[in-house]
Amino acid sequence: MAAAGPYTLAELAAALGARLEGDPGLQVRGVAPLETAGPEEVSFAWGARHGRAAAASRAGAILTGDDVTGLSCPVLRVPAPQTALIALLRLFHPTPPLDPGIHRLAWVAEGAEVDPGAAVGPFAVVERRARIGRGSRVGALCFVGEGARLGEDVQLYPRVVVRDGVQIGNRVIVHSGAVLGADGFGYAFDGHAHRKIPQVGGVRIEDDVEIGANTTVDRATLGVTVIGRGSKLDNLVQVAHNCEIGEDVLLVAQVGVAGSCRIGSRAVLAGQVGVADHTTIGAGAIITAMSGVRGEIPAGTVWSGIPARPTGEFRRIWAAQGRLPDLLRRVRELEARLGELEKRSK
Repeated sequence: MAAAGPYTLAELAAALGARLEGDPGLQVRGVAPLETAGPEEVSFAWGARHGRAAAASRAGAILTGDDVTGLSCPVLRVPAPQTALIALLRLFHPTPPLDPGIHRLAWVAEGAEVDPGAAVGPFAVVERRARIGRGSRVGALCFVGEGARLGEDVQLYPRVVVRDGVQIGNRVIVHSGAVLGADGFGYAFDGHAHRKIPQVGGVRIEDDVEIGANTTVDRATLGVTVIGRGSKLDNLVQVAHNCEIGEDVLLVAQVGVAGSCRIGSRAVLAGQVGVADHTTIGAGAIITAMSGVRGEIPAGTVWSGIPARPTGEFRRIWAAQGRLPDLLRRVRELEARLGELEKRSK
């Protein structure tokens, strides 16, 4: 991505609300990791894990907090370095300006509503009764189905599919290859074949949600599948029909959530977690990577393993597994000794 700049350290300090230690006139042209940053780039560090790399870095300046000291280069000190990094990256990589309008190679059906302040890219399709809000961007080769609604400042990257009737709030970001509103996986076996259950419900994506590449959110059988405000879904996540995902939930790559699950606000499901149907996960719960979950997970707890159990219990079991070969050997020795004693007693 093209970068803005250059900026002087004085300009960066003013923009970030940082305390500058060093030459205010020094110019930097970009942001880079500690390991690769050069004299014309600013880098970032926080906590002890970054301290050694920061001291060895060739960066022209480093954005950090008060916990990293002893640096020879200029320093931009802020109370919350991670939050300041967001602002720093936006300075050097601002969102490209919107070029509103409908591309001549797009197809917008009669009866669709595209706000004059929205943009529809080449080869995109917008079906009838769909509505695209002000400031929204529909990328090349996207499909927006009949009756779908996009709020304001929505970003659909190329090749996103928004099926019929899907409702998307404001400031939602959907990455390439995502499919919102595909049929839920519902069948009934009649003794001869699996008969498809019509999936006639909808999908609602609330404000400030981000959905990763090739992620799928299925429509409800009846009712609505919901992704709550501020939730973030990584790449390759599957959310099945009739799920209700709360606010500010994190679903990391390759999480699979089966039908009719309830996930409370601020819960975190790490990579490759599998959730069985009709499971409830309480608010603020954490499920560690590659766990398999079913039933009810209390709010604020941490669970691990297959089947998932409280992480403390899982760790004790995991530690004990390493001793199983030795325990089996000792049991066999004891069984042999007991057998000898029984023979002697006869």
